[in-house]
Amino acid sequence: MEKLREEDERLLKEGIKIVSFEDPLYPQLLKNIADPPPCLFVKGNLEVFEKPSLAIVGSRNATIYGLNVAETFAKDLVLNGMSIVSGLARGIDSAAHKGSLAVEKAQIAVLGTGIDTIYPPENKELYDKIIQKGGAIITEFPPNTPPLKRNFPQRNRIIAGVAFGTLIVEAEEFSGSLVTGRFTLETGRGLFCIPHNITTKSGVGPNYLIQKGAKLVMRAEDIIEEMPDYLKKKLIRYNNGLLEGETLPENLTEEEKKVLNLLKFDEEKSIDALCELSGLSIGKLLSAAASLKIKGLLNEHPGGRYSRKKV
Repeated sequence: MEKLREEDERLLKEGIKIVSFEDPLYPQLLKNIADPPPCLFVKGNLEVFEKPSLAIVGSRNATIYGLNVAETFAKDLVLNGMSIVSGLARGIDSAAHKGSLAVEKAQIAVLGTGIDTIYPPENKELYDKIIQKGGAIITEFPPNTPPLKRNFPQRNRIIAGVAFGTLIVEAEEFSGSLVTGRFTLETGRGLFCIPHNITTKSGVGPNYLIQKGAKLVMRAEDIIEEMPDYLKKKLIRYNNGLLEGETLPENLTEEEKKVLNLLKFDEEKSIDALCELSGLSIGKLLSAAASLKIKGLLNEHPGGRYSRKKV
């Protein structure tokens, strides 16, 4: 018992939490799969599971097309209020994580290793940024577990299990992503696939699954339309960047409207993120932000970050 206590204390010092099946923080959807893990090792913020989550997976040896699609879908989906789940692997997984980070949204990475073992090693920066932006890293494997081949199919059931559905972007004939797709179907969740040229190896998996009944998707809205109603109600719904029913003051310039539309009351965004999302130059953005502050519509935070101000 003493050793167990010491181990718990060590994990807590390293920011690692153990979440048991009975814990209210344990992801609800994961409880509903056939063999949920008895506990999860977690780094980061488990509140991210309160949002509807979609898994985005695909080939490690991704094409440029696949990488662009994964990043674009991740951005569009998180801007509609979802959390993205993926496996921190090379290729499509990394692109999905980067898409979510590009708009500074929280997300979930599921590891096939111990929580303190980053694989592949070059994704350490992604790992750190996911935690910094309010996301969570989770695994069922104890600390110090190395990247063993047999653990990754087991990891895939958790990726599918915490999400209401899975988007497969690219997958060759025997890809591990097809295992994730199978877990998704076994749990009765939505399976979505990106269509491909029939002559490409990377398109064999998605095209086959579409043929077998997976939903062909070409935009984020195609996935949102298929969500269960109870999850749709949880989404932050946007109308031209606004919450439904919300209107902006009439005395705003187009630049000011663009900036305000991109911000929420409970979430800060950096100048860089606002520039990228709005398409405004840094000069125009800073001018619009200054004007919005004077009008009492904007909060400025340390480090050049902004959020909507409640009025």
